[in-house]
Amino acid sequence: MNMYDLIVKKKRGGELTKDEIAYMITNYTNGSIPDYQMSAMMMAICFQGMTPEETKDLTLAMAQSGDMLDLSEIEGIKVDKHSTGGVGDKTSLVLGPMVASLGVAVAKMSGRGLGHTGGTIDKLESFTGFHTSLSNEQFIKNVNMIHMAIVGQTADLAPADKKLYALRDVTGTVDQMSLIASSIMSKKLASGADAIVLDVKTGDGAFMKKLEDSIALAQAMVSIGKLAGRKMTAVISEMDQPLGNAVGNALEVKEAIETLKGNGPEDLVELVLTLGSHMVVAAEKAETLDEAREKLELSLQDGSAFETFKKFIVAQGGLEDEVLHPEKLPAAKYVEEVICEEEGYVSKIQTEQIGRISLLLGGGRETKESEIDLAVGLVLNKKRGDRVLKGESLATIHANDLEKLELAKQRLQNAYTIVKEEVKKEPVIKKVIYTY
Repeated sequence: MNMYDLIVKKKRGGELTKDEIAYMITNYTNGSIPDYQMSAMMMAICFQGMTPEETKDLTLAMAQSGDMLDLSEIEGIKVDKHSTGGVGDKTSLVLGPMVASLGVAVAKMSGRGLGHTGGTIDKLESFTGFHTSLSNEQFIKNVNMIHMAIVGQTADLAPADKKLYALRDVTGTVDQMSLIASSIMSKKLASGADAIVLDVKTGDGAFMKKLEDSIALAQAMVSIGKLAGRKMTAVISEMDQPLGNAVGNALEVKEAIETLKGNGPEDLVELVLTLGSHMVVAAEKAETLDEAREKLELSLQDGSAFETFKKFIVAQGGLEDEVLHPEKLPAAKYVEEVICEEEGYVSKIQTEQIGRISLLLGGGRETKESEIDLAVGLVLNKKRGDRVLKGESLATIHANDLEKLELAKQRLQNAYTIVKEEVKKEPVIKKVIYTY
């Protein structure tokens, strides 16, 4: 068996066996198979796809490529959440503290930015000193004390996926259903949670552009998790416009803080309440989704969600002062408005283009070695369905480079479509699939 033959087999539409997938993952993880051969395999999979059996075998091979976390020392039902990635997606920053404030054990593993989407860890590192490199003992202690901890993917946890995750990001092989499903579920199965809630994005700013593809991805991941004995939920949420208003690391953290204080954008609040309700029910902290939602709404109103967020940041090395005074978080040198040149209604926002504008400004990674500028990004002042007058601001750009700022302004003008007729606002939640 050798990698060359496997690449050719998949390129010609063949189905890889369990042993062939195990060989490929084991030898890529230990360095025997080089990046260029795995890149070729990833591209072949993008063109030819994988069967459900191949996807399951790939997921299990990656999950078993390193340690499988034992969270038995954490009290209660452990719940994890994962998003397939979107523009302005600061959901975890709000959702985790909300459900943790109700006593739900949120043992979460998060990633960094992938493609045009932002990563939770990158955003959290806007806080001076914050880190996710916790020992297993500290991770368990934090969840038992605060009911919440977020760690980065360690070298020993699904190491095959960690290597593939970085490789796919820079080789144009991100948006393939089986690769997304196996990447997400390998980490989730290895990280030891009892219940998993998935936020599957659909639309222009998501990796899955079509609703039917997003539903198929959600069903695939729910099926994998169910076979592994986990309580599973998948919420299909819209990504035909950025979530909330802020796009960019520190900017999104500031918006998350406002949301935890009860002042969040309508679409973000609706999404976290929906996801959170399923997490609370799965953790058996409420009997019905309506009861769970009421408890979560109260956590935003009475300050308990914000208090939990503060404790979480401090427990992982961040500064309480920056939580209480988010204006002290990284800020850009240049802040400029992008003015609308006509009157009407916003009918479309090219969401992926918005993500790429943030990437252009320095808010994301173009290569594995790229350093992120935590301060840059943009804040949308008008979203789909909003009325806009000539001369009003569509968005505010935050930049540290004048040349990039001018290019970003041009691209942002082109990302908006303004029409004369009134535009209907679409719901953020498209469908929910769950097994408990």
